[in-house]
Amino acid sequence: MSSATADVLGEIGLPMPIHDLVNRTWDVIVVGAGHNGLACAAYLAQAGQRVLVIESRDRVGGACTIEEPFPGVSMSPCAYLAGLLHPLVVEELQLARRGFQWTPAVNGLFVPFLDGSSIQLWDDDERCTAEVRAFAPRDVDGFNAMCDVIRRLRDRLRPPGADDFWIGDAPTRDQIEDRLGNDAEARSVLFDWSMAEFVERYIQDERLQIAYLGQGVIGTNASPFDKGTASIRFHHASGRLGGMPGMWGYVRGGMGMVSFYFCDAARDAGATVVSGVPVAEIVPGECVVLESGERIAAGVIVSNADPRRTLKMLGPSADAGWRKRIEDVPIEGCTVKLNVHLKELPNFTARPGTNEAHHYGQINAPLTKAEWKDGFAAARRGELPEQLWCELYFQSVHDASIVPAGEHTMSVFAQYVPYKFARGTWDERRDEVRKLALQSLRRFCSNLDSAVIDARVLGPPDIEQKVGLTGGHIFQGECLPQYMWSNRLSARTPMAGMYLCGACTHPGGSVIGINGRNAAMAVLKDFGAK
Repeated sequence: MSSATADVLGEIGLPMPIHDLVNRTWDVIVVGAGHNGLACAAYLAQAGQRVLVIESRDRVGGACTIEEPFPGVSMSPCAYLAGLLHPLVVEELQLARRGFQWTPAVNGLFVPFLDGSSIQLWDDDERCTAEVRAFAPRDVDGFNAMCDVIRRLRDRLRPPGADDFWIGDAPTRDQIEDRLGNDAEARSVLFDWSMAEFVERYIQDERLQIAYLGQGVIGTNASPFDKGTASIRFHHASGRLGGMPGMWGYVRGGMGMVSFYFCDAARDAGATVVSGVPVAEIVPGECVVLESGERIAAGVIVSNADPRRTLKMLGPSADAGWRKRIEDVPIEGCTVKLNVHLKELPNFTARPGTNEAHHYGQINAPLTKAEWKDGFAAARRGELPEQLWCELYFQSVHDASIVPAGEHTMSVFAQYVPYKFARGTWDERRDEVRKLALQSLRRFCSNLDSAVIDARVLGPPDIEQKVGLTGGHIFQGECLPQYMWSNRLSARTPMAGMYLCGACTHPGGSVIGINGRNAAMAVLKDFGAK
């Protein structure tokens, strides 16, 4: 089944004149057509609600969309890999029937080191154990124990089915403690340990330790030596997409296809989706006011915008206590994304070749512990580090349709960079960041200079401007333990008729979709609909 949204790369436009939107009767207006907003709209429309989705950008999908950054190349500018997309949403919105396909990255995580050694941590337990045994024989039992505590957390907090704590209202600390029982290790991972404490508890080989440190800070403005970062590792390993616990993979066509399928589902159910129409003001329970001045009425407003932007649209209508709670959540991003067009895949000197097993999984360019500490401190001062930690993904090896024949794409997700430089601006220093990221990779590759055709850089201010995420924070606010579970924002707000559905709500950030479903269920419950 073809996707009507994908056929126009999400550039929906106006299906009817603005004055017709104003004159129609709407039950719900969703502000923002990111993937959670579109999922929310689909559920509400399927329940018989008259739903209007209003997107300020020309293209729907928010941070999870598809563009053509280079001639003949389709890429998702921000989102790159699926793993936490909720199976319930995939099933209920019939994504498979709509065309959703994904390739699990079973080749796992490849990490090369400057001494010429390397390790490939396969998702197959036997192959992974064999790699660890050859690389660090004293760490086999410890590595398996480290993986096992993540499995226990996932099985207890996120079992398959209706008992998954991500579905519905967020659980309290007591409810979580009850599920964990006397498992002190699991409790420490979830609430207390830094990522460094986590790996050092189980692993002795320092190379193997640093191979994993980045998994505790993805999208997080914190050092792997900061309390609570181990929980980030659990968050990103807690999915069950395709019935494969902890697995990540590549969506055919690019990650933006997820948003496009959600948009198709919403429109098929009767929702109206418009793009290129900025909202200036939200009046809870009454209407939204467009930047062009028109007022569109609805008894329920659901914001998919980040909470700081939602506050701006609410203005004096925002509850004072709720406003303070939002303002207390850190929302300054520290990540830089490079979308790279390649003539050929990188040749890693530790395992030579340009079409090897590691190219089909994820690849980390690691940092030493000193580099992690120094890099985080430098970004905090508004400076660039000497090296960036980089995580690499090659969509094109799984899906050749997105590039001209023989060429490839590389997504680079790197940390840490400052949101604001102490000296100079992002416009002045963007090329310097590009060179730094590629130099950080060049240490491990022999052919990078000749392989790169072009590269686009998105720093935090670029993400803020391009996607509308305040501070360029990809998760609409920090996902450390003190901002998760019942401490995360709820879909319901103190303002009657006002809801949230974005990554700022439980269960947090990434391409999940359940945030949108949770918001829709809250609206339907509150207003007595089916």
